[in-house]
Amino acid sequence: MIRSMTGYGEATAHVDGAHYVLEVRSLNNKYLKAVLRLPEELQSLEAELETRLREKISRGTVTVNASVSNQSESAAYEINRKALNRYIEQLKGIDGAPAIDLGALLALPGVLQPPSDAEGRFEATKAAMLELLEKAIKQLQAMREREGKALVADLRTHHQFIASKLKLVAERAPEVIAEYERRLRTRIDALLKDVGVKIDSVDLVREIAAYAERTDIAEEINRLRAHLDQFEELISSNEPRPLGRTLDFLAQEMLREANTIASKSPDATISRHAVEIKGAIDRIKEQAQNVE
Repeated sequence: MIRSMTGYGEATAHVDGAHYVLEVRSLNNKYLKAVLRLPEELQSLEAELETRLREKISRGTVTVNASVSNQSESAAYEINRKALNRYIEQLKGIDGAPAIDLGALLALPGVLQPPSDAEGRFEATKAAMLELLEKAIKQLQAMREREGKALVADLRTHHQFIASKLKLVAERAPEVIAEYERRLRTRIDALLKDVGVKIDSVDLVREIAAYAERTDIAEEINRLRAHLDQFEELISSNEPRPLGRTLDFLAQEMLREANTIASKSPDATISRHAVEIKGAIDRIKEQAQNVE
């Protein structure tokens, strides 16, 4: 299935007084690059969130932004009174000590401690974040698939254009040999008319055959046709696997055949068609960079 590499997904939830928000954005990239921006209390979830992400997405720069806000009483840190009193006692025992700043005291090690149910709250946060990631990725993939349909329409337009031009090239190729034979006979007849000499027909046939072999583009036409057939199969496929790299490689092979056609054929009409074919293939290559 053709999917774009750009997309966006978002999911939110309220659980036990806490508000969770998770966003997933993706942009083009040759490989998968995951960027996770998590608050400090969620840093330990980074590895698991990235693993889940890589199970669903194969290519692109994917950025995950997550936040948690909890304004309930149960989220407040607890004051370790014994530790606080011990700090105060030590400060009072210092001659000339400045006035005690309670705000500074709260920042000292061991004074503020996580809520007693911190482990349970973390597990609830973890479950909420993993669920939100699944929902956000579903939205992201849905958007990628919608954009993928537009990409398929554009790719198919280029495919049809190339196929039509290649048909004209195939029809023109035999005429090029026939025209060369007529020009060669005319030129030879004009050169030998005054001396009354005739060229051996075997030599003429040999020369025409050598020209035909040098300019023969039948194999290139057939290979390009085969590539076009494979291209159509890929953009019409419903397989879940990523197809962007395959399309890019196939476009390179198509371009190689078009270049060979242009270099082997001396005919201006075929050269013009070959240039138009190469232009369409370049546009396919550009679009392939947007496909997952």
